[in-house]
Amino acid sequence: MSSSLIWPIVLIVLSNVIYNICSKETPSGINPFAALSVTYIVGAFFSIVLYFLLNRGGNLLHEYRNLNWSSFILGLAVVGLEAGSIYMYKAGWNVSSGQLVYSVILAVCLILIGVFAYHESISMTKIIGILVCMFGLFLISK
Repeated sequence: MSSSLIWPIVLIVLSNVIYNICSKETPSGINPFAALSVTYIVGAFFSIVLYFLLNRGGNLLHEYRNLNWSSFILGLAVVGLEAGSIYMYKAGWNVSSGQLVYSVILAVCLILIGVFAYHESISMTKIIGILVCMFGLFLISK
């Protein structure tokens, strides 16, 4: 497997570990949206810095002309993801199971979306995987 396939997965896993630790450690006395406002300021700053570091001579305002609806809806979705994670941990979910539960449910939803919205094929292996995931959720709930 080439490094061009591996490094994005490593980045996602490492970032997700840090993300969940930070979500769990968000102080209970702060409104999650106040904390997220700082998160987004830091994120916007580093996104702009990385844009210019990785695109020497790039024109960010020109890039913005190529936006479509997806970036705006993604912004709403990211707020939902992050607020949901903070509230999940505030509600008492463990780091070891909260992420796992929603990831399994998410995986099943994405398989179904892939089949119905994007006409991806669904194999017997995927169906068995869905059943294994559902069984795993049953075991975790015990």
